[in-house]
Amino acid sequence: MKALQDLFSTDYGLMSIGGIAIMVVGLAYAYVVLKKKMAETSDQPRK
Repeated sequence: MKALQDLFSTDYGLMSIGGIAIMVVGLAYAYVVLKKKMAETSDQPRK
């Protein structure tokens, strides 16, 4: 219980939550972009 209290009530705990949230959002964004890129078909031949 002390760990959760520290996580949500201290500056370093809140920064940890913020960092984790930013990483999760970045991973989700990268997943969506890469999924779209892999689904594209190219009409031009490779060089």
